[in-house]
Amino acid sequence: MEPPEALPVDRRTSLEYVINHLARLMEQALRDRIAEYGVVPGQFAQLLALYEKDGIAQNELCEKVRIDQSTMAHTLKRMERDGLILRTADPADGRRALIHLTDRARELQGPLVAAALDVNAIATAGFPDPQEEHFLRMARRAIGNLDADRAG
Repeated sequence: MEPPEALPVDRRTSLEYVINHLARLMEQALRDRIAEYGVVPGQFAQLLALYEKDGIAQNELCEKVRIDQSTMAHTLKRMERDGLILRTADPADGRRALIHLTDRARELQGPLVAAALDVNAIATAGFPDPQEEHFLRMARRAIGNLDADRAG
């Protein structure tokens, strides 16, 4: 018996495709706006998390931004090289390091956040406020559903 022929995925109605396409376009728009500051989108989530709470361990940062340890280690190495973070020994446990923002990274907070808000405003232009809030609620719910599925 031959396997059934796979149905083609319509990019216009595939949630995965549409969300992925939106994410790529938003990343490109953000990249264009933050490149002048020597920051790339792959560092942006870490910076936002550190702006919320500076001086956290790598594993906590991984949890906050949902990035695996090996990818985070590589990103933090680049951020350290670029003068965005410093690592210090954790006084409670000398075996682990705490990640701290540098003065340079703190000075960039305003322009980086403004760039992100600009991209968000462009992406949601023409959305009535209730629709924008509804879209965000739905996206967060989809994230929660996928998190629950991964957790098993």
